[in-house]
This record gives sequence, C-alpha cells and structure tokens, in this order.
Amino acid sequence: MEKLFKLKERKTDVKTEIMAGVTTFLAMAYILAVNPGILSASGMDFGAVFTATALSSAIATLVMAFVANLPFALAPGMGLNAFLAYTVVLGMGYSWQFALTAVFFEGLIFIVLTIFNIREAIVNSIPDNLKKAISVGIGFFIAFIGMQNAGIIVDGATLVDLGAITTPGPAMVAIIGLIITIILQCMKVKGALLIGIILTTIVGIPFGVTKYAGGSYLPPSIAPTFFQFEFANIFSIDFLVIMFTFLFVDMFDTVGTLIGCATKADMVRADGTIPNCKEALFADAIGTTCGAILGTSTVTTFVESSAGVVEGGRTGLTALTVAVLFILSLFLAPLFGSIPSAATAPALIMVGFFMMSPASKIDWEDPVDGISAFLTIAFMTLSYSISNGIMFGILAWVIGKLVSKKAKDITVPTIVIAVIFIIYLILK
Repeated sequence: MEKLFKLKERKTDVKTEIMAGVTTFLAMAYILAVNPGILSASGMDFGAVFTATALSSAIATLVMAFVANLPFALAPGMGLNAFLAYTVVLGMGYSWQFALTAVFFEGLIFIVLTIFNIREAIVNSIPDNLKKAISVGIGFFIAFIGMQNAGIIVDGATLVDLGAITTPGPAMVAIIGLIITIILQCMKVKGALLIGIILTTIVGIPFGVTKYAGGSYLPPSIAPTFFQFEFANIFSIDFLVIMFTFLFVDMFDTVGTLIGCATKADMVRADGTIPNCKEALFADAIGTTCGAILGTSTVTTFVESSAGVVEGGRTGLTALTVAVLFILSLFLAPLFGSIPSAATAPALIMVGFFMMSPASKIDWEDPVDGISAFLTIAFMTLSYSISNGIMFGILAWVIGKLVSKKAKDITVPTIVIAVIFIIYLILK
C-alpha cells in the first residue's frame, strides 16, 4: 500500500484512508437510488441504470485511485441526469438513446482534450483567489444539498423555507444527527462524520425514517441499456447544442470540485497547480465514456468527495475504497438503500463548515478579487451549480481587471474561458 499510494509522503495511513473512503461513499451512495429514478423517467430501465451507475462509478473511481492517486470519487452527476431525462427526452422529444449518444461523444471529446492538456490548462488558468472562493462556494453548496435532502430546507413562499424540524420525520432526525456529529467533532473523535452517519441511521429507526429497503441481492441485468446508441441525428444542430451543454457543465463542475477538494486537502502547489491533475481529469473522461456505453448519464467528480478529505483522505486508497464499495453495492443494494438522506445530511453540513477556511485567505480588500470571489460563492450556491459559480466569478474577475487597467494580469487561457462562458450564456 505504501509503495502504491505513497501514504507516508502524504502523512496518512491505511486506517485513515479506508475510513475516509467509507465516509465519502456513504455521503454519495444516494446516487445509486436517485440516478435510476431520474433516468427511468425518460423510459430507461431502472434496474439496468442502477447497475450502470454502480459500474461506471467504480470504473471512474478506480482510474482516480490508480492513475491519479487522489482521494476523489466519481459518479453520474446530479443535474446532468435531470437535463438528459427532462430536457432532452421529455422536453425536446428525443429518445434516451439519442441522449446517451451525446454523452458518449462528450466523453470522447474529454479524452482528447485531456490528452492535449487543454483541461489541465483551464484548471491552472483560474486565478488563485477564485480557487479559494470555489472551495468556499462548494462548502455552502454541499451544506445546502445536505439540508435540502433531509427536508431541513424546503420549497416555500420565499423560494426556500425551513422544513418541519420539530415534527418527527427526516428533518428532525437530521437535526438530531447534526447535534451528535457536532458533539463528536468538538470532542475530536476520529471518524466523527462516519460515526455520525451510522448513529443517525440508528436514530432514524424509531422515527420510521430508516427502513430496510428490501429487494434482491443480485445485480439487475444491464442488457436493456448496454451500448444503446442512436447515430441518426448526430450532425443536427440540436445534437451539437445538447452535447455542448453536457460538455460545458461537466467540465466546469469537475474543475470546480477538483480545485475545491484539493484546496481543502492542502494539495494545491504554490504555483496554483494540482498534482496529477491531468490523470484526475482522465478519470471522469473515461467514466463518462464507459457510463454512456453501460447506460447512464455523464460521470463527474463528486463534491461529496470533500467528506472523505475532511476525514483525512489524501491518496488513491480513499478512492479505491469507494470503488470497492460501489462494486459491493451491486450485491448489497437493499442494505445501502436503507441509509436515509437524513443520516448523510449532518455529514454534508459539517463538510460545509470545514470548507470555509480558505475564505480567510481571500483578498477581500481588493474589489476585483473580493467581488469575483463573492459572486463565485453566491452563484454556486443560489443557482445550485458549481459551473455557474465559476462562470460568473471568472467573468467578473476579467471585467474587473480590464476596467481597473490591470489587463496584464489576464492570461490567454483565462480570456478563452471567458469567451466560452459568454458564448454559453448567449446559447443558453
């Protein structure tokens, strides 16, 4: 393990890495139920998508483990699966096979862009101040996801409202779990997030929140979605727009997550680069391509990876642990399905707290850096999109530099990214 993952070099050990991997997996295991649920709305077979989700996640995360040696996990991304089902299929009237074809080509393009270091150049071109803001924004974003999943924050007359936290149910269980997790963290208990998830799951039993999922322990057949492509309309304008949307959102979601989690793990070098960044980007490119073949939407680096980073995960052994658990989930779906969102919500909320520390290093006195950082954080959370946060942060930074007569600070790659963002806004 030491030779393979360089544990001592990154000041970690096998126990810490495995615990971090389990924590990350439990924080993101909801995707095994949610992704098939969303994609089945497009007519795809629920069981086949479940198997495709687990397999594509495992494949991509194994690449992250052994090729990049980074503690990040991957799975079909939320938002992109909804775009496939509700916009492309139900909204535009195309088949899910057509949508998967767009995802497949997106993956192939990602592989090419990664080989020629274009995606790595995008990561490196983001200003250092915005890298810190991305980490903070992800913190707010993941805390918001946790609160929403547990029903602590719900839809309301004011767009969002406080859920029924004083009524027996998921929100109350999540609040109790949050208190437990805070106590464990303040007592500096090792593995506080993981222990918090387990204890909250137990707390949910008498509340009727934690229920045995039931069902078969055999993996559903993948045949209904395997290699189901439709190449008839790949030269149409609609196909190009759909593929570009998948490409754009996935690219900057992954870039943002890598930057945010690497910043929290103190992996960002002095020059602003991330070690093994190219290899990490290969993971989601390969995952997306394989995922389309297996029968699922775009695979991306999961923001919940930060839960494992907070627990001390620093190497590919954390990712390997997640990948193994995804494989096991094929045979233990009822067990993993019994862990409610209310149990993982406290961990995600606490991760949000841990992601706040880079905020103190942002230069808030400089209006260009301060405003662009603020917009990155605000849009990332309020628009429910990492890529939107990066987009408005970059555009504000470039405009700020131009009007303050500091254009020399803007690099060519940053200008290219800003132009891409503008084109995206025009086409959106």
